[in-house]
Amino acid sequence: MKPRKNLMFALLAMTLSNAALAAPQPLDRIAVQINDGIVLESEIDNMIATVTKNATEAGQTLPSDDALRTQVIERLILTRLQLQMADRIGLHIGDLQLDQTIENIAREQKLTVDQMRKQIESEGMSFSQYREQVREEITLGEIQRIQVQRRIQVSPQEINNLVKMIEEQGMKDVEFKIGHILIEVPANPSSEQLEASSKRAQAVLDRLKDGADFRSTAIAASSGPKALEGGIWDYMNINEMPTLFAEVVGNAKKDEIIGPIKSGAGFHILKIVDIRGLQTKEIEEVRARHILLKPSPILSEERAKAMLDQFVKQIRSGEAKFEDLARQYSEDPGSATKGGELGWAEAGIYVPEFAQTLNNLAIDEISEPFRTTHGWHIAQLEEKRKTDATERFNTNRAHQLIFRRKFNEELQNWLDEMRAEAYIEVFEPENDRG
Repeated sequence: MKPRKNLMFALLAMTLSNAALAAPQPLDRIAVQINDGIVLESEIDNMIATVTKNATEAGQTLPSDDALRTQVIERLILTRLQLQMADRIGLHIGDLQLDQTIENIAREQKLTVDQMRKQIESEGMSFSQYREQVREEITLGEIQRIQVQRRIQVSPQEINNLVKMIEEQGMKDVEFKIGHILIEVPANPSSEQLEASSKRAQAVLDRLKDGADFRSTAIAASSGPKALEGGIWDYMNINEMPTLFAEVVGNAKKDEIIGPIKSGAGFHILKIVDIRGLQTKEIEEVRARHILLKPSPILSEERAKAMLDQFVKQIRSGEAKFEDLARQYSEDPGSATKGGELGWAEAGIYVPEFAQTLNNLAIDEISEPFRTTHGWHIAQLEEKRKTDATERFNTNRAHQLIFRRKFNEELQNWLDEMRAEAYIEVFEPENDRG
């Protein structure tokens, strides 16, 4: 063993010697340690470049370099924690599911995959980088659904109360675009820490009232989930926005700034960025059916897809009926006994890949096999209908609004809990060290 070990040391010494003689090259470095994982300086630089480019194109001002770097690091920490959780539970997005998602994205843009590839490469990103970016986005969406959905309970009483309220009062016929800044307080804060956060929130509020740009202030100061997006939440009806927002925005006017509002998370400042009439006067419901196969150690991804390919051929040729195959093979206990029938629902209640597939189908058309977080599916769109969402608020719609509100609240709680339990160390850049 000794001669071999000596040889290894000799080779290592030669390698180091040759490296020392070579021209100096800029080296990447570890910027953050997150449990057993790391974030590299290059990852921070790349995200800062992307945020800066997007802000420039949108004509948006940005805060100082230090403030932007802090927010980018925080976003990367939360992303890495979620990906680590996905690894722990064995969640992996295979190439088949990834290819299908990219095909759907291209179709939505009215492009072929090859055309989309050329467009991406013309903007300076390799297609392999784009693929991995999409894979990461799918993973984040699925781990959030898996981990957060099981924390949410929507009781029949909550649904009945919302339906009754809307029948009595009518649906609030406006949607709000809200800006949000959260000045965080530590867990179990001391009176001094609470006072410091309160003063900081008041200082931020004063700057905003003196005309400071809300978006750049949010990027610089907020600990909220939308900080890197300038604190801006997309349009929401009052029945689906987080409870904290719903309690204070009801009679607010455009450009009004509200706060600071104290909660367990800290001090919140809201701005009514815009108000518009409710866009969805009618909602479209679909009646569909599906067959679900769940990959397992016994049933591989490839085998599950191949079986569904065969089912599609049999149904289209008339050799078999959809409902018979669903009863025999589908692993969705809620629909299998009904021949795969899912009943009437708004497509948006399904996971995104399923909803997107239904939206792309013609009446009676059967899809090709597609992957979701639940497994491999084929689906058939049977009917569509319009429902007046302002006058007829059914149980499914009420459930959906309550679920969305709770999902946003529980997602933030889950992320906060993961971060509090993680080992995180941020290393200073070399030029900042004394």
